[in-house]
Amino acid sequence: MEKIGLRLIVVFLILFLIILFIYPLLSILFITMILFTLFFFREPRRVVEDGIVAPSDGKIIYVDDKRLEIFMGLLDCHVSISPCDGVVERVEQLGGSFLPAFREKKNVRNIIFIRNEDGLFRVELVAGFLARRILCYVRTGERIKKGQKIGMIVFGSKTVLEIPEKYRFVRKKGEKVKAGETVAVKK
Repeated sequence: MEKIGLRLIVVFLILFLIILFIYPLLSILFITMILFTLFFFREPRRVVEDGIVAPSDGKIIYVDDKRLEIFMGLLDCHVSISPCDGVVERVEQLGGSFLPAFREKKNVRNIIFIRNEDGLFRVELVAGFLARRILCYVRTGERIKKGQKIGMIVFGSKTVLEIPEKYRFVRKKGEKVKAGETVAVKK
């Protein structure tokens, strides 16, 4: 679990204990918040499939020849993983607004460029209206493995995957995908 999730749990637990003796009925709210935080910041173990995989859980909201956009709903796991083995060529952290996810050109985002023998893969983590923080776990020059955790959008929004010319997406708009478990791309 992320440190931010643990901090929230500690805060909610302290508030629960204080409120329990003052307004016992209200303490249920803090137990609910603890359970929600445990659920939201979960990191499920996944069996990573062969091929280029989806970098996050969610629903495909856009796909063309070279770009796939995945919207993460509130119930999806918000950890993003590397879709392939490679070396992090660079990481860009871009400032901006916190508009709804479909306006991503203006939103805060992290872009992670991963190069391997097949070309350059681009994974973009986009903040949204509720998602105000993006955590990045990789650095320029780092060698990473497919399925390795590369980031998290706290209270999530959208992940974008762009692929090299020799690949094509095998998923369609509207499909649900799971990070690491869903093959998204073929040669």
